[in-house]
Amino acid sequence: MAKLQAKLPEDFMQKVSRLGNQTDEILPKALEVGGEVVLNKVKDNLRSVIGSGTKYPSKATGELQRALGLSKAMIDKNGNHNVKIGFAEPRSNGVSNAKIASIIEYGKHGQPAKPFLAPAKSASRRACVDAIVTKLEEEIGKI
Repeated sequence: MAKLQAKLPEDFMQKVSRLGNQTDEILPKALEVGGEVVLNKVKDNLRSVIGSGTKYPSKATGELQRALGLSKAMIDKNGNHNVKIGFAEPRSNGVSNAKIASIIEYGKHGQPAKPFLAPAKSASRRACVDAIVTKLEEEIGKI
């Protein structure tokens, strides 16, 4: 799956350092706001590619779109805060949602690729960073 890593400006990171013991409370809120921006773009892109340009009528059930979601903010083994966008598993028929998404994204023999993740990553990068910065500034202003 696509991975988006957003680097925040250095002067802004200095402001964040003022958060002190409230960092673990405030950063997850900001990351989730940024994650929602990317999630909405992924959903829009997925909606636009499912069933488009097919030789035969689409068999789409909407289950893949409903399974798409955003995790809560977590801290990884390196101490970095992050959120993840992915698909809930498994589908009602036992097939992996990640497998279906991969086939749509990259294609397979006889089925052309219809990228929805990679374009969402590049199209939402700036808006994601802006949303994170805005939320953090709002939270810093409350201190």
